[in-house]
Amino acid sequence: MNKTLIISDKNKKSLYIKKKINKIFSKQKLKKSNVVIVIGGDGFMLQTLKRNRNKKKSFYGINSGNYGFLMNKFSEKNLIRFILKSKSINISPLEMTANTGIKKIKSLAINEVSILRQSRQAANLSIKNNSKNVIKKLVSDGVLVSTPAGSTAYNLSVHGPILNLNSNKISIAPISAFRPRRWAGKIISDKSKVIIKNLDSKKRPVSAVADNFEVRNIKSVTVRVQNKIKFNLLYDRNSSLHKKIKLEQLRREVI
Repeated sequence: MNKTLIISDKNKKSLYIKKKINKIFSKQKLKKSNVVIVIGGDGFMLQTLKRNRNKKKSFYGINSGNYGFLMNKFSEKNLIRFILKSKSINISPLEMTANTGIKKIKSLAINEVSILRQSRQAANLSIKNNSKNVIKKLVSDGVLVSTPAGSTAYNLSVHGPILNLNSNKISIAPISAFRPRRWAGKIISDKSKVIIKNLDSKKRPVSAVADNFEVRNIKSVTVRVQNKIKFNLLYDRNSSLHKKIKLEQLRREVI
């Protein structure tokens, strides 16, 4: 039987949970050799998935961070049973190709690709869906392209729509739009190729960020769903990613 792989963040809480799990596994083995247990927060899970993109593994996250939307709660008593009865969800990431005018840099984003202004001046951007104009000129702090899995993260904070996991859609949402002031963004097919150009790269520089990987001073960015890559995530039956997204759709903010 293969040893279960445990990948942990380095903070105190993560290492404490890892120690507890090692004690559990010293008494009882997990009869699933393809499971990777990831201990940390959402950011650590995103990093781990991308580092292990070529491994045919299923990833069971245990939250030791703050919100932990992509993670499960740690249950010392029921860990083995929860993993064995967990639900599996496949998600595909976005592939970002950032063009600096000198080179093109690629990176994956499981949550979102965001284009952000680098200076005190607003960005001037054009956005196309394949060859069709989505918006000819957006004056804003930036724009964000989100997957369904990431639609409750940064996308939601800029008032983008929450997408169902099986919607086959991605979202384009403006960040603090100045002109057109009331442009709310657009929901498009996950078969689309989104092309975002900086209309004034000398005076108004922008950066492109794929989750937590940044490329500065970009001329243009192409974003598409990379369907050849599938990340397999495991969730407890009572707290699946589908349910978490549904709860966010129903939630009303309390101030």
